[in-house]
Amino acid sequence: MLLALGESRKALPACLPNPPVGCVLVREAEVIATGYTHPPGGFHAEASALSKVGGTLEDVEAYVTLEPCSFQGRTPSCAMELVERRIGTVFVAVIDPHPRNRGRDIELLRQAGIDVVVGTAGSEVTRFIGPYLIQR
Repeated sequence: MLLALGESRKALPACLPNPPVGCVLVREAEVIATGYTHPPGGFHAEASALSKVGGTLEDVEAYVTLEPCSFQGRTPSCAMELVERRIGTVFVAVIDPHPRNRGRDIELLRQAGIDVVVGTAGSEVTRFIGPYLIQR
């Protein structure tokens, strides 16, 4: 997760007003792809990392600093992309307090049969990403 946190730092300032999110994909203890949030309308962190690997990902773990989004705006739903690619496990540092998320995405992943672990390096990630999150 600390590698994902490093990726999220690369997003600033171009990603604003979106939060700076990082994602790392790991297969058999080896990093196979990384990503971070691009400027508005561009890839979110998960989509950025997923674009670098092909096929289904049942044997892959995703480490994401912020809960993947479940709604489509200017970009597709990251949670749905993870479901479609059949990701094996998703580790999430921080639940997104945005009113359209707030754990819905975690539930969506779990309903699709994906293992989800919440809170990995949560305090470290919160210190960085907290100021960029919508708190309504």
